[in-house]
Amino acid sequence: MKPRISLITLGVDDLEESLRFYRDGLGLATQGIIGTEFEYGAVVFFDLQANLKLALYPRKSLAKDSGLTLGTPSALEFSIGHNVSSKAEVDQVMEQAKNAGAVIVKSAQDTFWGGYAGYFQDPNGHLWEIAWNPQWPIPE
Repeated sequence: MKPRISLITLGVDDLEESLRFYRDGLGLATQGIIGTEFEYGAVVFFDLQANLKLALYPRKSLAKDSGLTLGTPSALEFSIGHNVSSKAEVDQVMEQAKNAGAVIVKSAQDTFWGGYAGYFQDPNGHLWEIAWNPQWPIPE
C-alpha cells in the first residue's frame, strides 16, 4: 500500500453541532452539509492541507455504509495530531478549541519527548492532540 491517505472521517452523533464546532469554533472552511438529497448521504468536508480532507459523517450513516453495528464510541481508539510551530500556538489553539466547546482533557505542558502538547475532545469525544515538536519544523 502506498501512503495516500486523503480523507479522515469522524463519525458524529449530531452533524449540525459538529459542523458548528469545526467551522465556527475552529475556523475550518467548508461548504457545509452536502448530500442531504440521499438517504444516509449527509456529510461535511473540510480541506485540511494538500490532498487531505476531514469529513464529518453521522455514525448511523457510517454504520449503514460499512455494514457494521452501531456501538458505543470510545475516545481512546485513536487521536488526531495537529502540530504547530510554537508553544504559544499550542496554547492559542487549545484556547480556541475550549472557546468552541471542546473539553480540555490535558492542559498543554512540556512533554517527556522534549515538546509541548495538550489534548482536547470535540463535541463527539474525538481526541485531538495539539503539539509543538522541535524536531518537526512546520512549513508555513
